[in-house]
Amino acid sequence: MTVQVAGVASTTFGKYPDGSTRELFVEAARKALEDTGVPTADVEELYVANFLGDVTDDQGHVGPMMADYLGVREAAATRTESACASASTTARIAHRSIESGAVDVALVGGVEMMFSSGLGEVTDALANAAENEYENEAGLTFPGIYALMARAYMREFDVTKDDLAEVMVKNRRNAVENPIAQNREELTVEDVHDSPTVASPLKLHDCCPITDGASAAVLVSAEYAEDHGLEAPVTFVASGQSSDSIALQDRPEITRTPAAERAAEAAYEQAGIDPDDVDVAEVHDCFTIAEILAVESLGFFERGEGARGAVEGETAVDGRIPVNASGGLLAKGHPVGATGVAQLAEITKQLEGRHPNQIDDAEVGLTHTVGGSGASCVVNVFRGE
Repeated sequence: MTVQVAGVASTTFGKYPDGSTRELFVEAARKALEDTGVPTADVEELYVANFLGDVTDDQGHVGPMMADYLGVREAAATRTESACASASTTARIAHRSIESGAVDVALVGGVEMMFSSGLGEVTDALANAAENEYENEAGLTFPGIYALMARAYMREFDVTKDDLAEVMVKNRRNAVENPIAQNREELTVEDVHDSPTVASPLKLHDCCPITDGASAAVLVSAEYAEDHGLEAPVTFVASGQSSDSIALQDRPEITRTPAAERAAEAAYEQAGIDPDDVDVAEVHDCFTIAEILAVESLGFFERGEGARGAVEGETAVDGRIPVNASGGLLAKGHPVGATGVAQLAEITKQLEGRHPNQIDDAEVGLTHTVGGSGASCVVNVFRGE
């Protein structure tokens, strides 16, 4: 069966000192359902992405808890976890379930509360997505891991700190118009350089912020949409997923992400397209170097050429292949469990023609979400009418 995106919603990303995980998720899920007119009684499956809840909330068994508070207790409710790729995984699972004919309506989403636990606890919890024995125990956190990747890439391809900084400059510029973005103030290359060093060569403004937030989407079969008179012009056409070694030391190269390359290849083949057919993309830019690696793994640029995307304006809103028109993780924010569905929501708005940074005549959109430093990746492809 063909899978349609019937409705999407995200909370504003930022800090919710008086909020809770369940409140944020229910807010996004109810908005997504209201966006569709689909009654809660018709939701057959619920997939909730949440990475840190066991540590930050002391709460497991999140799927049925969210189903209870949302009022869809009879739905098959499951929590998914694949580090930062958790939410894209929920979308992939629901896509396959509807495509197979097993169900007609699935609600997917994700949520994370990161500020309430403090930076130290969250940093430690995020490190669970790395290899504990050989990375965490050696003192590496994710800024350090991506700094190693950045240093190797800069040395191999003669890329500079200015080139990295241009990624943040672009994405902050894009976030200015996005009402849900956490950081909406523009930055210059000098601002990036003047921010504190986190892990050389990465400065604070080379890194995405911790974030509270939730996103949700209602996916339905085309038959259900037709039978119920739903406006659902965006089709979820393809999904690819792949994995790789969790530790950097076990990879032949650390200047590329093979899991993303394989996931993209699978998604392109399923969709019957190639990289040149993609009009707009939301990619996993947890660090500035991550966006550069992403646009290469997706085939938008040759190896070693990804940095020129931001430097030369090719990935700008008015560029050849607009990337992270939302502001991306770097500016919009990165509530880990919600990120993949937040990307889906941004692409859906683009293909429906209602995005604050609308790409003219966008017909094909793509999301790319990475778990850890590239140990997992999901690439999803969407098409508008």
